[in-house]
Amino acid sequence: MSVAAVGSFSPLRSPTWIARPRFTMAVGSKAVSVSPILTKFQKDCETPLPVLRHVADAMANDMRAGLAVDGGSDLKMILSYVDTLPSGNEEGLFYALDLGGTNFRVLRVQLGGKEKRVIATEFEQVSIPQHLMFATSQELFDFIASGLEKFVESEGDRFHLSPGRKRETGFTFSFPVKQTSIDSGILIKWTKGFAVSGVAGKDVVACLNEAMERRGLDMRVSALVNDTVGTLAGARYYDDDVVAAVILGTGTNACYIEQKDAIPKLPGQGSSSGETIINTEWGAYSNGLPLSVFDREMDAASINPGEQIFEKTIAGMYLGEIARRVLLAMAEFSPLFGKSIPEKLSRQFILSTPDLCAMQQDVSDDLQAVGSILYNVVGVESDLSARKIVVEVCDTIAKRGGRLAGAGIVGILKKIEDFEGVKAGKRRVVAMDGGLYENYPQYRKYLKEGVTELLGTELAKNVAIEHTKDGSGIGAALLAASNSIYRT
Repeated sequence: MSVAAVGSFSPLRSPTWIARPRFTMAVGSKAVSVSPILTKFQKDCETPLPVLRHVADAMANDMRAGLAVDGGSDLKMILSYVDTLPSGNEEGLFYALDLGGTNFRVLRVQLGGKEKRVIATEFEQVSIPQHLMFATSQELFDFIASGLEKFVESEGDRFHLSPGRKRETGFTFSFPVKQTSIDSGILIKWTKGFAVSGVAGKDVVACLNEAMERRGLDMRVSALVNDTVGTLAGARYYDDDVVAAVILGTGTNACYIEQKDAIPKLPGQGSSSGETIINTEWGAYSNGLPLSVFDREMDAASINPGEQIFEKTIAGMYLGEIARRVLLAMAEFSPLFGKSIPEKLSRQFILSTPDLCAMQQDVSDDLQAVGSILYNVVGVESDLSARKIVVEVCDTIAKRGGRLAGAGIVGILKKIEDFEGVKAGKRRVVAMDGGLYENYPQYRKYLKEGVTELLGTELAKNVAIEHTKDGSGIGAALLAASNSIYRT
């Protein structure tokens, strides 16, 4: 996943919170003058059924190729080594640590088995001082272990560690890692502004375990996972029909449960379940996507040109920037926002996806909230004609993103060996998390429409797309429990 903490899509800005300026209403409609740009953009972004079908089929084929051999396709299809999923029988006290950006989160959960399930949970979030993002491995992990130690010291009466047991934690680590087992993984490189020395090429679990030992904290990491895998585990704990998880936030990723005998590149090893979770890293998919000149320009200007193309068309980091580029082209082509082009409209990423979402929620006759956002965020004054064009641009981007995400989900379902079971009427659930999916209703609607179009109305009834809010944290704790050294 190329973008910071994929679930970290920023909260939506409500139009009602924005100061409303007086607008100078331009004379006449701008629709005719910018219609060639808008029409071409809408045509380039179209996602008719044949396009969706191609994406779904090609996604499934790329998944197969990625499972056959490392480097076999754009999709990395990373082995998670999660072979034992939570069953509901887990009991005891377990922790989770989530490190994926400038904060880390610690969580504890008391599990009561099949009958009581989750008895109690608590969590805290700790900010990482900026200097530690450029410090040594020991300094960073000692700080994290110190925060974990303080959290452990605050255990209340609702939490009880079984006698004779060491505390165990799941470790959600959202940086590029080559995982080598359920409780070990080598850091490939830091991203998201981190440049901590002495970690690249080392086992991040060993770094944390050693830091906890230095603090005298009697705890060990029993599961290393990414946030998508954690989301799947958390959802599966409550619903045995969950087969995949998708995060749509600032970035995006998907994982699913695969049969081990369908993974040619898997080193020979036995497992009681015969299943494991595969982390697809589906943001790297690129086959047959409908792209506009604005997508290509944004990609060329990015820090990773030619990479993460699927992510750049469906994830929250990029949708606002695509819209900004379209509006800038329109403003340069015609006086859409007046005779001069505000400097702010030329600033990359100044228009965010929450801005797009907020503008699409405006149902007033004069689209006053749209005008307010345009004025406050990018410094343009607009008349009703211009605002309607802006809303059309927003809708075009959300529609393409949502429908392509839906096609990706169907691609995963096609790859799963029991897709025939769905056709036979078996219920299958895809767990969803991330602020983009949660907070953008039009995007969510288009995603579900795409899934229904591809599967057909009757078949789509057997596939549930369900929101699982903040599932990755409790999922990591549950994976610590299901992979505990004390499990029987």
